[in-house]
Amino acid sequence: MFITRTRVTLAVTAVATVALAGCGGDNGDAMPGMEHGTSSMAATSSTQARIDFNDTDVSFLQMMYPHHAQAVDMAKLAPSRSRNQQLLALAAAIEQAQAPEMQRITTLLQSFGKPAPTAGDGHMGHSMPGMMSAEQMSALQGATGPDFDRQWLTMMIEHHSGAIAMAETESTGGTNTDAQALARAIVANQQAEIEQMRTMLGNS
Repeated sequence: MFITRTRVTLAVTAVATVALAGCGGDNGDAMPGMEHGTSSMAATSSTQARIDFNDTDVSFLQMMYPHHAQAVDMAKLAPSRSRNQQLLALAAAIEQAQAPEMQRITTLLQSFGKPAPTAGDGHMGHSMPGMMSAEQMSALQGATGPDFDRQWLTMMIEHHSGAIAMAETESTGGTNTDAQALARAIVANQQAEIEQMRTMLGNS
């Protein structure tokens, strides 16, 4: 009796082991296939770049990113060098507006299948209107008080004017609706800030 029960137990255990192994084999065969399918779909979707853009759109975005980056750098200089509350508030507003726009630019270029830009791209050429030279930025960094305020306002007016010129080129020559919407926002916002800075400069 004891021997019979032992044999039955061993037989049941063996069957269970085979069944589990079979299930494991099925899952093992299925999962790699599923993972392969998922990764293939992800790879396919990631390589499907948009086609609703032209060279003007790409050029505008690639130049505007480092242009914005320099404006943000200038804005970040203000808190430690100026006591003008109006200027400090404007600098903070510029940083808060342009930093998110830089992310939008990156996302758009990536959707076009173009490499993400960097702030250092601004040193690649002199074709961007309104960009400050290294010497101008160094002079601004060394200034404080009213002298800093005058330099900052003068430079930022020129910087904004350059951004508007690039945005207007995009508005007339670009085809991508997202890039053109960004261009329109830049023109509207930065033109208003130019008027504000001209008033501030005249009162200084």
